[in-house]
Amino acid sequence: MRICLVLEGCYPFINGGVSTWMHQYITEMPEHEFVLWVIGAKAEDRDNFVYKLPDNVVEIHQVFLDDALKVKDSGILNHSFSREEQEALSRLVTADKPDWDLLFEMYQVKKINPMSYLKSEAFLKTLISICEREFPYIAFSDAFHSVRSRLLPVLYLMGTDVPAADAYHAISTGYGGLLASMGAYINHKPLLLTEHGIYTREREEEIIRAKWVARAFKKHWIDFFYMLSDLIYDRAFRVTSLFTNAMRTQIDMGCTPEKCRVIENGISYERLCDIPLKAENGIVDIGAVVRLAPIKDIKTMIYAFFELSSRMDNVRLHIMGGVDDEEYADECYALVKQLNLEDKIIFTGRVNIIEYFEKLDFTLLTSISEGQPLSVLESFAAKRPCVTTDVGCCSELLLGKPTDTFGRAGYYVPPMQREKLADAMEILCESRQLRLEMGEIGQTRAYEYYRYNIMLTKYRDLYKEVEREWQE
Repeated sequence: MRICLVLEGCYPFINGGVSTWMHQYITEMPEHEFVLWVIGAKAEDRDNFVYKLPDNVVEIHQVFLDDALKVKDSGILNHSFSREEQEALSRLVTADKPDWDLLFEMYQVKKINPMSYLKSEAFLKTLISICEREFPYIAFSDAFHSVRSRLLPVLYLMGTDVPAADAYHAISTGYGGLLASMGAYINHKPLLLTEHGIYTREREEEIIRAKWVARAFKKHWIDFFYMLSDLIYDRAFRVTSLFTNAMRTQIDMGCTPEKCRVIENGISYERLCDIPLKAENGIVDIGAVVRLAPIKDIKTMIYAFFELSSRMDNVRLHIMGGVDDEEYADECYALVKQLNLEDKIIFTGRVNIIEYFEKLDFTLLTSISEGQPLSVLESFAAKRPCVTTDVGCCSELLLGKPTDTFGRAGYYVPPMQREKLADAMEILCESRQLRLEMGEIGQTRAYEYYRYNIMLTKYRDLYKEVEREWQE
């Protein structure tokens, strides 16, 4: 098959997480050709790949959201909208289940210029109607800029070239789900969705906290992303997630239960299972395989370790990963210096984790949001227990599924709870025997449920099902 993978904000521009998963996924399926349709934030990143693309990547199409800001209007909008077209655009503006087929035709076939529409009388009439109804006491200019900033990326994306493929497989909802849905519609091909986290819920949390969205417009922004998830949930042939609770969330958000499948993450167990345990040297070494980004909450990690180090001297923290957010990374470095932890917290940058795991006793994850973190699975395969926040399926990984009787492989606590994180780390620091026992349990669980070949078999079966059903 020729499969178009639609990706947003990850592979092949960024290391780690979903990108690592995606690179291995493509590499291990040489029987398929892959077309990458990737959405990036900034055009300056064009062709700046951090991965060498596998031989079975036959095309790559790059789309950058900041290019939408460079679109020039084509003068007066010559197109005269039909009543149905105006209704579809109005519903898009209000995030109220628009006629997507009609919108795809308008921007793919009729090639309506997105900026010309946003400067048109038709758009102005729609916006005035919305403001009179929903924002009567808000400055019109504020509403205009909020609505326009929501619409422009979508209108721009709907006008981009669609690569040809036998199937379109999105790795998130949102903008990626929009492109995959459009590709499947234009070329009359099957559509698949795999969610590592619940993208819409993550955007909702982000918008609630965001300072760049005025309070009056937060609901509209949130509804907008729910509208995009509805689009692909409605059209996808199959929708997969990484764990049962994520699948339940997809169903709660409107996805048809019969479409849904759970396909757990897999790791290269054999690469990690024979890593020697660290020899006892009087120091407990804690590792965090993590990118320096706000969603990973490195600051809480540092504060929690500061609390732990005030209780016991023989601890050390290794933060292993690249920088996603330079400003945030600088704040983390400054915090370590402020707390006088330079001799106890080591920022390693990207490392060979196979070699580095030999230095570690257990691992730590303090994320605010996760799906099914590969770092926890890799830690298990290397026979290292974990302390995590209770996000994604971390509690399920540490305690096991209902049918799993292996036992506990670490501890989890609520996000952003530095003292509870310190308490959990202290328990593991105090007992090497406990670390060994939990490490054994974690490795057994990784072997039983989370090996890479198990995951690949399930995705291969999914593609075979698509071929079979579509041929019929």
